Amino acid sequence: MTEDWLRHNRENWDDRVGVHAASDFYDLPGFRAGEDHLRPFEPEELGDVSGRRLLHLQCHMGQDTLSWARRGARVTGLDFSAEAVRTAAGLAADTGLADRARFVVSDVYDAVAALGGERFDIVYTGIGALAWLPDLPRWAGVVAALLDGGGALYLVEFHPFTELLAEDGASVVRDYFERQGQVYDHPYTYTDGPTLTRTTQVQWHHPLGDVVSALAGAGLRVDFLHEHAMTTWARFPALERVSAREYRYRAGEPRVPLLFSLRATRPA
Repeated sequence: MTEDWLRHNRENWDDRVGVHAASDFYDLPGFRAGEDHLRPFEPEELGDVSGRRLLHLQCHMGQDTLSWARRGARVTGLDFSAEAVRTAAGLAADTGLADRARFVVSDVYDAVAALGGERFDIVYTGIGALAWLPDLPRWAGVVAALLDGGGALYLVEFHPFTELLAEDGASVVRDYFERQGQVYDHPYTYTDGPTLTRTTQVQWHHPLGDVVSALAGAGLRVDFLHEHAMTTWARFPALERVSAREYRYRAGEPRVPLLFSLRATRPA
């Protein structure tokens, strides 16, 4: 089954788009009205993006991509789901951002060819992306090839430690070093909404050291690696909602890292 991972995952994500676009979780009407979809620490860590060329890999429906465009970046979003790209392009038009945003259909591993060898100041990858990729060194090589000299990858992702824990967050139920692709069959996506029709998906667990080592192996210099005790959903019972897409541990609860952010630069 893992040999067909790309087909299964593309079909699964094509199926998710309509559900996500109608969901309260993604709240497209709120985004059209000006709601920001970036995590609170992201603009501070990445800095001023005005006039910079930013490529968002695995952009889904483009809300994070367009949030950077609202901050002045000239953005390109890339996703393997044609359904997602159509939705993203429509959202760019609806929000008046079509003049500084474009969206391209491509698998990540084919991104260099799909973009005609173009290079960018920033390559951005957001939450929930890496689990869908089987080969991190190959991914890191693609990122390096897409960056201009002096350009940087900015990665924000679920911390791999959270995937080890049971639903109550109190015990370890998975091997941190298990790297084999796992096949799942879930009738629902992670948002509110109806059941899916194409339910098979394949995911990979990537230890944090594998992420850093892949980037270093591709010739990128890691500038920082930050771990965050917040996430975007009620992952564990000990978390409480503090804003629309921000959950943190209740006061006095022991904490584990829930997200991490990383910047890695291609030498000039």
